[in-house]
Amino acid sequence: MGPSEGLPLILGAAPFGVLSSDFSQQAQLIRAELWGDVADTKVTVKRGLSSRPRLRASAVVAAVVLAVSAVGGPAGAADAGIAWTSRTSAADNEWQSVTFGNGLFVAVSGTGSSNRVMTSLDGITWTARTSAADNFWQSVTYGNGLFVAVANSGTGNRVMTSPDGITWTARTSAADNRWRSVTYGDGLFVAVANSGTGDRVMTSPDGITWTARTSAADILWQSVTYGSGLFVAVASKSTDRVMTSTDGITWSSRSAAAANAWKSVTYGNGLFVAVADSGTDDRVMTSGTFGSPSSSGIGGSAPRGGLQQVGVPASGDCADVPETVGCFQGFPVGGWSKSWSQWINNGQGGAVCTREVREIPNGDGSYRLVVNP
Repeated sequence: MGPSEGLPLILGAAPFGVLSSDFSQQAQLIRAELWGDVADTKVTVKRGLSSRPRLRASAVVAAVVLAVSAVGGPAGAADAGIAWTSRTSAADNEWQSVTFGNGLFVAVSGTGSSNRVMTSLDGITWTARTSAADNFWQSVTYGNGLFVAVANSGTGNRVMTSPDGITWTARTSAADNRWRSVTYGDGLFVAVANSGTGDRVMTSPDGITWTARTSAADILWQSVTYGSGLFVAVASKSTDRVMTSTDGITWSSRSAAAANAWKSVTYGNGLFVAVADSGTDDRVMTSGTFGSPSSSGIGGSAPRGGLQQVGVPASGDCADVPETVGCFQGFPVGGWSKSWSQWINNGQGGAVCTREVREIPNGDGSYRLVVNP
């Protein structure tokens, strides 16, 4: 997922505007600053824990903010994830995984002939792409400007990478294990496998050069995710079917809520959620506290983080985002890259400048904000 999956969106953009939040636990101050001739005109929205937004602005500026729904995206966004529509895939392959990054949806398949990747700008119209090899591609993720996919078959080529989702290059995995899942977090790609001896985890800072790591146990690891400063993986067999790591390198066993065959795990809004394909009335387990991004998944706490999005400057280059935009109340500067957002252009979607920010400890109990690499 994309910028990193599971992070709360803390700043969004109109086609020519910015919405931003200050991380306050008690209330959020959301500010809109418009590009162009009305750059000094502002809208302030204050939202308490249980109060509705109150807008103070001229009619023109208020209309801009309301058009993009300052606290919820475009009209109809509340139906997202509830009502589903069938779409035609690029081929009737066995699609295994899909991710989003740099304005593009990318899916990978375990079957097909030279068409085991497909891409889409809008999730509706899909185009077949040629994978680096006709391996059984199991999982794909996006991070640090790169799409990375892993496979459970192939010889010396069980990783492939692409900067644009279209042209793919084979990479050498740390071992020819059955790689099941890959994620990105804290500047590191991490993959887990359900085969291998002492090497069922591999890591890479760039998606190209991979290093074998020792998992907490040589069991059937099925899925890995990152959130709240922690990598979490789940397995389908054995006693301790969860393992965690703060750096992707050193892993610790954790007890699952039940001895089910856990197949997938993700993170969002303070909560790790895993699902299984076995068990009775217990095929979901959670760790953390929903709505509390400080939860770490092991009973402790970790720094908070989120995504910022602003409108693309007139130059079309995110490097030209002014330092004063989205950089207030201790926010860092820079680190913007172009991505895609559904909630601009009256819900039609389009390009925005995005960055991931997170808190890091100062060592005295306080935190400072940095831009994730």
